[in-house]
Amino acid sequence: MLRVTEIFHSIQGESSRVGLPCVFIRLTGCNLRCSYCDTAYAWTGGSDWTIERVVERTRSFGCRLVEITGGEPLAQGETPGLAGRLLDTGHEVLVETNGTLDIGRLPAAAVRIMDVKCPSSGESAKTDWLNLDRLRPGDEVKFVIGDSADYVWAKEVIRGKGLESRARVLLSPAHGRMDRALLAEWILGDRLNVRLQVPLHKIIWPEADRGR
Repeated sequence: MLRVTEIFHSIQGESSRVGLPCVFIRLTGCNLRCSYCDTAYAWTGGSDWTIERVVERTRSFGCRLVEITGGEPLAQGETPGLAGRLLDTGHEVLVETNGTLDIGRLPAAAVRIMDVKCPSSGESAKTDWLNLDRLRPGDEVKFVIGDSADYVWAKEVIRGKGLESRARVLLSPAHGRMDRALLAEWILGDRLNVRLQVPLHKIIWPEADRGR
């Protein structure tokens, strides 16, 4: 069984698939408490679903792209099985994870979107750095930038770990904290080979607090 907060059809607001229709499977529970978290409603609650019921609901939207998110999806032991079942039914599967749990448990064909938590999150010490060695071609690494110190820290990790040549790297301004134009200037000034990720869903639906 999986603990599920919500399943909904929306526009992908982040990642290299930004702008595409996508079904989101938001699982319940998280092992972190980031300072800027905008999905705290997924920390608890939810309801129990079988993998087959989740797959059936997902297929009802008629959308090939699926993202398993949270919360923290890898906090649930059945998540790799769900990803595998969705792949078997012809879906392109993204799994967004906070980077603290072993991403190697996921099927090889699933795209891992791994957060590396910056200092302003309050959770950067919990990153499993071995996950960077578990990245596969096509995987993505995301840094949420809250301030200039976060940016400097992220730049050192990106360059120090050689991430620009190993994965698609995303820098996202923390919503309501970081000026995205300023972040763009920093990226350009430092010649970083990364993607500036502006959360499209928050622009389209600025008042929505869930299900988007």
